[in-house]
Amino acid sequence: MDLERIEKAVREILLAVGEDPEREGLQETPNRVARMYAEIFSGLKSDPKQHLKIFHEEGEHDELVFVRDIPLYSVCEHHLLPFIGKCHIAYIPRDGKIIGLSKFARIVDCFARRPQVQERLTAQIADFIEENLNPRGVAVFIEAEHLCMTMRGARAAGALTQTSALRGCMRTEAKTRNEVMLLLAK
Repeated sequence: MDLERIEKAVREILLAVGEDPEREGLQETPNRVARMYAEIFSGLKSDPKQHLKIFHEEGEHDELVFVRDIPLYSVCEHHLLPFIGKCHIAYIPRDGKIIGLSKFARIVDCFARRPQVQERLTAQIADFIEENLNPRGVAVFIEAEHLCMTMRGARAAGALTQTSALRGCMRTEAKTRNEVMLLLAK
């Protein structure tokens, strides 16, 4: 990431909005913003596969696994403002392949730390789990508040956007999908 270039751009933004970047409170702002961008966009340089830890368990583990309320912080690519919420992931293992549960949070974080739209983020997480774990089915749900809706435009503070991505039996089997929806509603 080109921190120096970001610093110059932030300085230009401050000038463009009529601020004095040499004012005491703003002197270090370009550097702080550059370091913040390096952190919040670190997913651009990281591979979510580094977070995979797949276990091969004896026997058939084909019961639903549901991890809910994974904290999610991302930046909307349309206005470069944050959206904040929770991700819920459900999957049904195949052939005894299960994943370390803490890895879900790391995978979510890896995809979230990129300029994003919530719809794509939801699909990326579901597709990644499907491609790398090959479960019978996977479901990903995200609910988030977008600061671009809260702070500007509609100013709809507290409005949540919900997205889902269903793969495999989560999409094709009504009974399985209903079980996940019931757990999600709790």
